[in-house]
Amino acid sequence: MKIYTKSGDKGKTSLLSGERVKKSDIRINAYGTIDELNSFIGFLNALEPAERHKVFLKEIQNKLFNLGSLLAVRKEVSFKIPEITEDDILLLENEIDNLNKDIPELKEFIIPGGDSVSAQCHICRSVCRRAERLVVEISEKESVNDLVVKFLNRLSDYLFVLARKNTYEKHLSETVWKP
Repeated sequence: MKIYTKSGDKGKTSLLSGERVKKSDIRINAYGTIDELNSFIGFLNALEPAERHKVFLKEIQNKLFNLGSLLAVRKEVSFKIPEITEDDILLLENEIDNLNKDIPELKEFIIPGGDSVSAQCHICRSVCRRAERLVVEISEKESVNDLVVKFLNRLSDYLFVLARKNTYEKHLSETVWKP
């Protein structure tokens, strides 16, 4: 099977629901950003965070594929689309709480950085926030599962706390913003 189809050569692509749309369509932009986030999380995992974080990050990557599938559908389809559930949100919240237990309370804004793992967490967080903004933009015009925005919001929080936890575990200093 050839990887190229040539069907997108004129700037259009298909949603999972079958309709052809411009590659500049907001849904394509949103799930393309989710794909970008997934790739950045893959790179984060390649930087060798602590093993327990690697396992959780792989689970997040699978959830991001589910989320992308939800965004790639504009109308009803005859097949089952993977979902994002309240349990997925709870999973993120529980992990945030676990990571946050031992690190110092946040009292100032932190400049993104640290070692390569923490810096990559911050890149992932900012791409996640962009994806969230795009999904909110879609939701202003079309129906979007509310849990998609909620998941992305929690995921960006998780990535922020993961950066802090990594910095703390490695006995590094956070750089605070000095206005």
